[in-house]
Amino acid sequence: MPTNLEISRKAFRKPLIDVAADMGIGSHLVEPYGNSAAKISLDALDELADRPRARYVVVSSITPTPLGEGKTTTTVGLGQGFAHLDKRAVIAVRQSSMGPTFGIKGGAAGGGYSQVVPMEAVNLHLTGDLHAVTSAHNLLAALLDNHLHKGNELDIDPFSITWRRVLDVNDRDLRRIITGLGSKQDGVPRETGFDITAASEVMAVLALSTSLADLRKRLGRIVVGYDRSGAPVTAEQLRGAGAMCVQLREAIKPNLMQSVEQVPVLVHCGPFGNIAHGNSSVLADLIGTRCGDYLVTEAGFGADMGAERFFNIKCRASGLVPDAAVVVVTVRALKAHSGRYRVVAGKPLPEEMLLENPGDVYAGAENLRKQLANIRAHGVTPVVAVNAFTSDFDSEHRAILDIAAEEDVRAAVSMHVAEGGKGAAELAEAVAAACEEPSTFTYLYPDDLPLADKIEVVARRMYGADGIDLSPTARKQLDTYTRAGFGSLPVCIAKTHLSLSDDPSRKGAPTDWRLPVREVRASVGAGFVYPICGDMRTMPGLSSEPAAEHIDIDEAGQVVGLA
Repeated sequence: MPTNLEISRKAFRKPLIDVAADMGIGSHLVEPYGNSAAKISLDALDELADRPRARYVVVSSITPTPLGEGKTTTTVGLGQGFAHLDKRAVIAVRQSSMGPTFGIKGGAAGGGYSQVVPMEAVNLHLTGDLHAVTSAHNLLAALLDNHLHKGNELDIDPFSITWRRVLDVNDRDLRRIITGLGSKQDGVPRETGFDITAASEVMAVLALSTSLADLRKRLGRIVVGYDRSGAPVTAEQLRGAGAMCVQLREAIKPNLMQSVEQVPVLVHCGPFGNIAHGNSSVLADLIGTRCGDYLVTEAGFGADMGAERFFNIKCRASGLVPDAAVVVVTVRALKAHSGRYRVVAGKPLPEEMLLENPGDVYAGAENLRKQLANIRAHGVTPVVAVNAFTSDFDSEHRAILDIAAEEDVRAAVSMHVAEGGKGAAELAEAVAAACEEPSTFTYLYPDDLPLADKIEVVARRMYGADGIDLSPTARKQLDTYTRAGFGSLPVCIAKTHLSLSDDPSRKGAPTDWRLPVREVRASVGAGFVYPICGDMRTMPGLSSEPAAEHIDIDEAGQVVGLA
């Protein structure tokens, strides 16, 4: 099979004006950005408002291995599969971060014959949205430090500052730094650090905004720290929100691209999946749901994390109601959840794991069963998508289909990577049938439930915990946020994505454990509170052999080595 890059380069691409026309979007709403992408004007929101809404489908997964189980490629494949059923679909996915692209994970545009094209564009800069987020975030950091240097009129407590700087590069040496060293003219010395741009609250704000005006309001609400009386200090008080919004006024427009099979793809925003909601933008969905029969989007990590946040954070912001949810599963992931194998990113799978063994698949089934229950807890109909690999055996696929049948859930083996939309047609049929079932969608908790109780609801119902253990620091922070008026916000629990529990080594569906909450932070601009359960790395490091070492330009000026 050709490489992803070779497939991308050989793919026929329609002019983006024609791709937009397939969505019913006029050329006056399309703002070309070279030949690879275009921006969709937000005027499309009003022009399309009277059209019927598409069926709304979210793609999630079981708890993934460090290699990932193919949510993006399944999302793209499913969108193409609908086309083989003579249905019009629009795909909405997250933007790639260049940190992982040059690190160990590689690109995030799908794969094989179910990917967004051109591959180079979607993985390298695209239309510069991440750079705009970086710039807006760091502008606020500069204004904050300048405020301290110029007398600190707001009486900000330097030890309470939570606003760090960001960069779209994996660079562990920047996690903790000291700024302001030198003379008095060089600023006020203090300890701070860098996060990766995808972890910026500005990214989460951009992803959850419903308009330019909403973006401006959310930016103003960002809390950078607290004054000496304990009151929050905002970007509005630092008079930085307006300039930040100006820097983001182009980035707020969704990017239009296409798949290998010319299905429209909206690529917009990529908030971190650990400390933020890990979903593409609300605006892409608001536009995409007016442009076809189905809008297929993805949610980061397993259903306990990405889908839960999709339901309880993103859907709260957008007002959209999902019609079905796809749970992606692979043979290798279920074998890993048997507890018999260890999967390490960047290393080959254990040889024993590649042998035919449906018993190992059954042994890891509890994770799949729990993630299906997590979807159903929100009143949404799940569908199991078996993302097939060439190393799989038919008996192992049958084992997964049998597990789905035991759960009374539709399921299909999908060959979208090797066969494109044709290989996902059976999955598309199953999803279409699921969308016809009556929706009983519900949030997991009401807005007025106390923050601590919201955390406990998610821990018990999504993760299978027996309860939560709040540290004294976390209790104090929750009290502070409640007094500050943040108690009605949803929660976004930051924990490992490699287990339903807080311990990445615990596979399957762990029981007899409690979720420890070390501290709690507030992303007030984005509109959620995030409890931290474990050690969250918001600035990744590079591996011993990062992907960047293999990426180059050949004699013809073409990119090589991009995975």
